[in-house]
Formats: sequence, structure tokens, C-alpha cells
Amino acid sequence: MKHILVAALALFPPITCFLSLGHAEDRGKLIFEDKFDRNESQETTEEIGNGWTTNSKTRAGGNKQVDLKDGAMHITMHATADHAVGVGHAAEFRDGTVEMRFMLEDAQDVLGVDIADPECKEVHSGHLFKIDFGTKQVVVDDKKSGQMNMKFYEARKAKTLTPDQQAFIASKKKTFPNTLEAGKWHDLLIKVAGDTVSVSIDGKPVASVTSEGVAHPTKRMIRLSVPRQAWVDDVKVFAAAASTGK
Repeated sequence: MKHILVAALALFPPITCFLSLGHAEDRGKLIFEDKFDRNESQETTEEIGNGWTTNSKTRAGGNKQVDLKDGAMHITMHATADHAVGVGHAAEFRDGTVEMRFMLEDAQDVLGVDIADPECKEVHSGHLFKIDFGTKQVVVDDKKSGQMNMKFYEARKAKTLTPDQQAFIASKKKTFPNTLEAGKWHDLLIKVAGDTVSVSIDGKPVASVTSEGVAHPTKRMIRLSVPRQAWVDDVKVFAAAASTGK
């Protein structure tokens, strides 16, 4: 079998070279990776490990919302929760790439990937920009410039947002129609370069947004936001060469 494979490769060198180049793209320095190939010691409380944190204690009364199952992370919003499940991990970069595999079990499920900087006081809770993935669309929201900017956040709480402010906030959110099959694993790639964030699913470009909030100099955390349920696996975060000074 080995000799047959070698012979076949020799017959088709152009194809072989093309495939090699397709997999040789340099995403920069790998700064975080998790394959979730570990087991929990018990099933009562959350035990994700590897530096992950959740909002289950503050938003779901401490009830378990994240489980490691079948070599992946299963996230399910508890019935008592008053907020979507938030699962976060530190990952510091300026420009870079976030990759993962994910699955939505139901047509109504949504997975949000929130890029944040908890040290940024211009925005509520450090929100910079967020991408929501559903079965019918992808939504990219520049929260630093829009909804979560403190001047708008406080005005919204005080119910003093002007029509012009509301229109500006709405302009910071872009929706891209995209059909995604529920119950199937999908490959996700989010690339951040300067003030532009581009999104591909299963190798197909599905969204690209250029906005000032994306250019925030330091992204310090990735947060997964799940209002119902979702599966996540094989998370990788790369910092581009410019982010690492190399």
C-alpha cells in the first residue's frame, strides 16, 4: 500500500504541491489551544480546567452549565440562568486568528464569539466586538464603538438615547445571511487584521466587517456566549507576527 501511495504522488506532483500550499498558511504564533481531550473527576459542578472560566456562579446560581463530553465542550444554559452562558479564556493579541469547531444541535441555537479587553474602561465589561453564529445568519457587532460604549451604555440605562445615537449603534451591527446545518460539526475561522474582522465557516468566507472597534490595540480574552446550547472543540488562538513583535 505504501509503495502504491508513493507512486500515485509521483504521478500527480502539481496536485500534491497545491495541497501542501493550501495547508501551509502561517497564522502566526499559537498562543492558546484546547482539544478538551480530558475527563472531569465528577459530574456535579463545572470542571473545565485549562484556564477556562464561566459566569455560572453569578448568573446561574452555581448550577453546572458547561460539561466535557465525548472529547468536546458542551455548553447548555440552565433553566434558572438570567443571562446567556459565558465561557472565557485569556488570549492576548492585536491581530490574529481564532479557530474552533462547533455544532448547533437545534435550528434556534446560537454561538457567540466575543473578543474582549476587560482592562478597557471605555466599554461595559470589556466588550470589543462579537460575532453570533446561527443556522440562518452571521451577525458581527462592533460593541466598543456601539452598544457597549460607556456613553451609550449609560444613556440606554437612563433611557436617554437619542434617535441619532440609536441609528449609530444599529450601524455598528452587520448581518450576513448564511445557512448552517444543525446537528453537524463546522469549522470556524475568525481573522482579525487592523480594523477588519473576517469570518469563514467550513472554508467559505461568510462575513467581513471593517470598523474602528475591531482595531482596539489589545484583545485580552475570548468569550463564548451561548443563550441555549452549543458544542465547541479544537479551539486555537494565533497571534499574528506583528502582535508578537516577530
